[in-house]
Amino acid sequence: MDSILVLDFGSQTTQLIARRVREVGVYSEVVPGDTDFADGLPAGVKGLILSGSPWSVYEEGAPAPDPGILELGVPVLGICYGFHQLVKLHGGSVLPQPTKEFGRAPVRFESGSSLFHAVPDGFTSWMSHGDSILELPDKFELAAKSERFVAAANHRNGNVFGIQFHPEVTHCEYGNRIIENFAVRICGADTEWSMSTFIESESARLQEEAAGRKVLLLISGGVDSTVVAALLLKSLDPHQVHLMYIDTGLMRKNETIEVENNLRALGAENLYIIDATDEFISELTGIDDPEKKRKIIGDLFISIQEREVAARGVRDALLAQGTLYTDMIESGKGVGKNAHVIKSHHNVRTPLVEEKRARGEVLEPLARLYKDEVRELGLLLGVPSHTVGRHPFPGPGLAVRILGEVTREKCDILREADAIFIDELRKRNLYDEIWQALCVLLPVRTVGVTGDARNYGFVLALRAIISRDAMTADVYPFDAKDLLEISSKITNDVPQIGRVVYDISSKPPATIEWE
Repeated sequence: MDSILVLDFGSQTTQLIARRVREVGVYSEVVPGDTDFADGLPAGVKGLILSGSPWSVYEEGAPAPDPGILELGVPVLGICYGFHQLVKLHGGSVLPQPTKEFGRAPVRFESGSSLFHAVPDGFTSWMSHGDSILELPDKFELAAKSERFVAAANHRNGNVFGIQFHPEVTHCEYGNRIIENFAVRICGADTEWSMSTFIESESARLQEEAAGRKVLLLISGGVDSTVVAALLLKSLDPHQVHLMYIDTGLMRKNETIEVENNLRALGAENLYIIDATDEFISELTGIDDPEKKRKIIGDLFISIQEREVAARGVRDALLAQGTLYTDMIESGKGVGKNAHVIKSHHNVRTPLVEEKRARGEVLEPLARLYKDEVRELGLLLGVPSHTVGRHPFPGPGLAVRILGEVTREKCDILREADAIFIDELRKRNLYDEIWQALCVLLPVRTVGVTGDARNYGFVLALRAIISRDAMTADVYPFDAKDLLEISSKITNDVPQIGRVVYDISSKPPATIEWE
């Protein structure tokens, strides 16, 4: 199968590049940016894309590509930092600029380029850079400019291309067209990749890695772990698959009942439902740091799993997880060593999980997929649409939606408020328009009036965002009437909440979850 390799230099959107390539039907893989190609390219590779990076090309220790990539005989596209590296390799100059460029920026063409076939002049790009190209190399031709900086350039031999903006993010107009132009028109790659082919290859891999062994999947109740369960049950002998759901006391309202019903319907034969509420609440007592919460929850998940596995005779089982690539890259676990940590995910960076991963005892079949790809995969595997379409929910559950110390009382309050919020969205036919909706209980109380009495109630923040891949997100533009009615419903039905606010922050600069 033809493919495009993406060289990763630590960008938080590297996997989005590969994902966009796959969207146009071309298989793509991510490899470390400094991969040595002395022995040539793997079979079927038709082109290379160099990713962005948090580094500057002139910073000491900055990751750099093998200069030999220019002699491999395939087209090369540099994006942002990747463009800077290509300029540097060819003798041009890149320097920090006093005026930086972030966000939307119109791009005007200066000369013809096959990279911009069927892309209109003046399209809106998405910029995110502090360094800029001061001088193009002699053999490069300026292809496009933004208001202040070089936006794109081509080597005159037609085999090397560079763009300053990020076509992989959804805010960039015609981003998929530009990537398709490179992968298909310029590289000539065949469009043979689909989620169906992913199922075939991943099933074969799971069968090979799990041959003769039991597999244990920790079910969180969300879409990701449910889809992993469906994939395991399809790929392996159902007797081989053991599903363990640990009720942490940090789940949504009635979630345990829904999880059990869903898994039974998928054909689960070995299903264990464990109530560990007391243990989790006890371990979280007095903890208000979000990173500590995640590590405690992740370690406790594994320790309870090990205890329960021993009690049920499921020893030496491989551990399967519903880890997505957004989890991996935000935890600094992207390909190579140059990714920055945004936040730790309980199923990625905890010592116990990393220890099992080092021993080769962790199966993460979704670790290179994004949320909407997982939903597509789930539908193909027969997971009901109402389950596949459920909004994302963090592995640590309500613990990271309660700012400050987690208590049983706060969990109960937040659980009720969340149920009301989600129910109201469904009643108003808004649920499917929103990528993720959630409530956050703040660690402050404010004065209010209930009847004729003064009252100090909790502050609840509502958050609803629109996204495609969770890497960038816009705020959902509620009608004021909806927000007013939802707020009133929550404060009337959950008396401990005295004030409701709406979070209007996009990602970036904010993340989707508050912790």
